[in-house]
Amino acid sequence: MSATEKQNQTYITEFILLGFGDLPDLQVPLFLLFLVIYMVTMTGNILLFMLVVANQHLHTPMYFFLSNLSCLETCYSSTILPKLLASFLTGNRRISYSSCMTQFFIFAFLVGVECYLLAIMSYDRYLAVCKPLHYVTLMNHKLCMELAAGAWISGFMISFVITLLMSQMVYCDRSEIDHFFCDFTPVIQCSCSDTFLIEAVTSLMSATCTTLPFLFTVASYILIIITVLRIPSATGRQKAFSTCSSHLIVVTIFYTTLILVYMLPKSYNLTAFHKLFSVFYTVVTPMVNPLIYALRNKEVRGARGK
Repeated sequence: MSATEKQNQTYITEFILLGFGDLPDLQVPLFLLFLVIYMVTMTGNILLFMLVVANQHLHTPMYFFLSNLSCLETCYSSTILPKLLASFLTGNRRISYSSCMTQFFIFAFLVGVECYLLAIMSYDRYLAVCKPLHYVTLMNHKLCMELAAGAWISGFMISFVITLLMSQMVYCDRSEIDHFFCDFTPVIQCSCSDTFLIEAVTSLMSATCTTLPFLFTVASYILIIITVLRIPSATGRQKAFSTCSSHLIVVTIFYTTLILVYMLPKSYNLTAFHKLFSVFYTVVTPMVNPLIYALRNKEVRGARGK
């Protein structure tokens, strides 16, 4: 790296998150809306986590992974929403270089873990529906701990490598990020370095933490649906499918919005759509997850009543 590049790299000490600054008349309503969402998200996920921990009837593999998901969603929302709420309230959209990199690292880390956890939960539901007689033996406590640990470690390593590459890039005179948080594409668009290597590495790693878990989840549910359709009685089919309906709804919401965000062309005209769909999977999904499980699962409703 030349001396000039090093000077340019240290020139950028902060970024400006444009966010929803183009809607000046809606700053207060948006602040109130996102504040309510944040409060509901934190309350719902913390209560769901406490229910699983406190109730012996919920000490099963499914709810063990669900408690991991609730813990993840709590951290996930706290990574993005406090800064967004502060920008609505004060109008200050500046974020330091180190804070931006930290925010992206935690965000990417938790997204990767969520993809793995959702895939693991689909495997758990596959064993429960398709191999019920062997479920207790196959999905034992040791395997649950290993799968959960693998999800968290894998997400951490992938996010660490991508963030390390991002921090080595040279950022010149462009400091405005047209997003409400430090996402990958808006940040590297501020760089004057060659982005081919980091985009190639990120695409490869994204495939391992999003595409592969997604395909695994789809395959699991195809096998589940085939098994459910073979059950002769309608009551049996309904009972079997009810064990995984909540998870299927969560998976559908999460991956639909994730695919829409990252599969849409990265053009200026679609920036507003990117922001909108990003709100769904970064803000709305963590809020609705505990609501879906609390409203649809009899075990959770029973534990909540107790």
